[in-house]
Amino acid sequence: MNSLPNDHFLNRELSLLAFNERVLAQAQDAHTPLLERLKFVCIVSSNLDEFFEVRVAGLKERAAMSPHHQSPDGYTAKQTLQELEPRVRALVDRQYEVLNRDILPQLSEQGIRFLRRNHWNAAQAEWVQAYFFNELMPVLTPIGLDPAHPFPRVLNKSLNFAVELSGRDAFGRSSGAAVVQAPRSLPRVILMPPEIAGCEYGFVFLSSILHAHVNELFAGMTVEGCYQFRVTRNSELFVDEEEIKNLREALQGELSQRNLGDAVRLEVADNCSADMVNFLLGQFGLKHEDLYQVNGLVNLVRLMQIPAQVDRPDLKFPEFVPGMPAVLSKSDDIFSVIRKGDVLLHHPFQSFQPVIDFIRQAAEDPDVLAIRQTVYRTGTDSMLMEALIHAATRGKEVTVVVELMARFDEEANISWSAKLEQAGVHVVYGVVGYKTHAKMALVVRREHNQLRRYVHLGTGNYHARTARMYTDFGLLTCHEGICTDVNEVFTQLTGLGSASHLQHLWQSPFSLHSQVIAAIQREIEHARAGRQAAIFAKMNALLEPQVILALYEASQAGVQIDLVVRGACALKPGYPGLSDNIRVRSVIGRFLEHTRILYFRNGGADDIYLSSADWMERNFFRRIEVAFPVLDPRLKKRILAEGIKPYLRDNSQAWEMEANGSYRQRHSRRAKPICAQELLLSSLSMIVP
Repeated sequence: MNSLPNDHFLNRELSLLAFNERVLAQAQDAHTPLLERLKFVCIVSSNLDEFFEVRVAGLKERAAMSPHHQSPDGYTAKQTLQELEPRVRALVDRQYEVLNRDILPQLSEQGIRFLRRNHWNAAQAEWVQAYFFNELMPVLTPIGLDPAHPFPRVLNKSLNFAVELSGRDAFGRSSGAAVVQAPRSLPRVILMPPEIAGCEYGFVFLSSILHAHVNELFAGMTVEGCYQFRVTRNSELFVDEEEIKNLREALQGELSQRNLGDAVRLEVADNCSADMVNFLLGQFGLKHEDLYQVNGLVNLVRLMQIPAQVDRPDLKFPEFVPGMPAVLSKSDDIFSVIRKGDVLLHHPFQSFQPVIDFIRQAAEDPDVLAIRQTVYRTGTDSMLMEALIHAATRGKEVTVVVELMARFDEEANISWSAKLEQAGVHVVYGVVGYKTHAKMALVVRREHNQLRRYVHLGTGNYHARTARMYTDFGLLTCHEGICTDVNEVFTQLTGLGSASHLQHLWQSPFSLHSQVIAAIQREIEHARAGRQAAIFAKMNALLEPQVILALYEASQAGVQIDLVVRGACALKPGYPGLSDNIRVRSVIGRFLEHTRILYFRNGGADDIYLSSADWMERNFFRRIEVAFPVLDPRLKKRILAEGIKPYLRDNSQAWEMEANGSYRQRHSRRAKPICAQELLLSSLSMIVP
C-alpha cells in the first residue's frame, strides 16, 4: 500500500485539543446539571494540565532535538506548537467565561456562593482572620528574595504567590519581592459556617484568605501586590532501560524529580503586574507564548471538590445502582456460573463487583491453586489487591504483573508491589521497554482431579472507582482455547522464550496490528466480491498510519465504516475519493467512553473483539495488549445492542467529525432525542429516585 500525502492525516495534538473543546461544550450545555457543569470545567483544566505536562513538553523537546522531523500530518514540532497556542488560549478564555458569567452566578442563585474578599462583611472578615492565624499562618514559609534567599524550587502545578514589597525589614533588607508557597496540607477551598456565610454553602478560596492577610507575613513592609501563579512542568519520567538493574528502584529515584522537570507553562492572575510577569518568566526560562493570564483562579481543578461537599442531588446527575447480570444473581458460586456460559459485564451500567468476587472467591476457595493478574491502574485503595494478598497468605501461588510505568500511577503501583511482595506474591514488572497494558486475570482450579482455568479479560483497568465513571466491557470465561492463550501471555510476561502462536487472542506487539490489517483486508475482499462489508470500531484514539491507510483503501472498495473515537483521530472521514464511506463520531457525556470494540462483518460471521488497545503506534508496537473474541452468539447480540447501535443512533451527545478535523454536534429537531448512555442506564442499571 503506497504512502499518502501528509494532508490526508490530521494532527494528533490539534485533534486532542478538539476533544477538550467538546468536553467544555458539556459545561456550556444548559441541559447538564449545574454542579456537573462545574465538574466539566474542572475536567478541562485537568486535561490541559496533562496536555502541557506530556504533549506540549514533548513537542518542545522535539523542536529542540529534531527540528526538521515531521509527524504523519507533515507538521514539525515547532509548527504544531504555533498552531496550538491560539487554540489553547481561545479554549482557556471560553472556559473562564462560562465559569464566571454563567456557572458561578447560577450557583449563587442556588445558595452556593464563592465569597470574594472585597464583599466580606464584618463577621465573615473576622472568621477569615481567625482561619488565617489559626490554620494558615503557622504552616506558611514566606521567602524574601535576596542573595541569601534565591528563588525557591517551585513544584509542578503547586499554588504560589508572588509578592511585591517596598520598605525595609528588621535587617535593613529591601529586596522588593518574595514568594509564598501555599501549603499542600490545606484545602484550596474552605467551607464557611452557614450562619456566617449567610447562605447554605459559602466557600472561601485559600488564595483569598492569604491575599487578605499577606501583609502579616512581612511586618513593617508595604505589600504593593500579591499575585497567584502556577507553573506546569514536563512530567515524563526517563529511565535508561539498558542501564538499570532494578526497575522499581530506578523509578523511585526518578519520581522524586518529576515535580521539578523543565517548565512548559506559567499561569498567573490577570492582575499581575508586567514587571512581576517578566520576572517569573525569567525565573522559569519561559517566553511570553508560554504565559497564560487568567480571569480567576490559576487552578480550576481545585473546584472539583465542591460537588462532593454540596448536598444538592437536584443539581447533579441522578444516582444509580449498577445492575447485576441475572445469571450472577442466581448463584453465589461464580465458577459454576462461568462453567455454564461466558459472562459479559458492561461497566458502569453493570456492577464491577463480580470482578472483585471472582478474585475474592478464588482467594478463599481451597480448590484454587494459582492466581495471575496484570495491574496497570488500580488506585491507592484496592479491594482486588487486598484479595490477592489474602490469597497469597492462604498459600496459593499468586503472580501479579505490575506496570510500574503507568503514567501518574507509578507511586501507587510501587506501593502495591512492595505490599504484594511482603505477602509472598510473585511480583514481576513485565518486559522492559514494553508497557503491560493488557487487562487479564487467570485462576487455576482443581476440579475432579483435573485443572481448569478461568479468566477475566477487560477493556478497562482493575480500578473499582473508575469502573463507576468509565464505560468498559469485561468477559468472564473458562473457554479452553482463550484460557490457554491467556496463560501463554502470562508465561511471556514472567519468563523467557519466543512468542507462541495464539489461537484466539490478538496480541501486541506480535500479532494485533497484523490481525487488524488482515481483518480490514478481508472486508475489502468481501466488498470487491459484491458481498456486504462493514467495519465498526470504538476506541479512545485512532492515530496509527498503516491502519488509517488500510481503512482508506477499504472505503474506496465500498466497505461501510463507522468509527466512534472519543479523543484524538488522525483519519479524515468523508474526504472525496479517499474516505467517502467512513464516518467518525465522538460521544461525550456523563461517563468517559473507554470501551474498545472491533466489529467486522466478515461475510455474515459478525466477528467481534474487545480490546485493551487503542489504534495507536504505541499500543500496537510498544505495549503488551490483547484483543479477545466474543464467541457466544448471545453476547455478540448484546454488544451490538449495547456497544454499537446506541452510539450510532445517539443524537444528543454525539459529535460528527468533518474531513478538516472539526466537529459538529448532532442534534435532530424532528427525531426523538436519543442518548446512548442514558439508554444503557435505564436498561442495565437502577436509577435512585
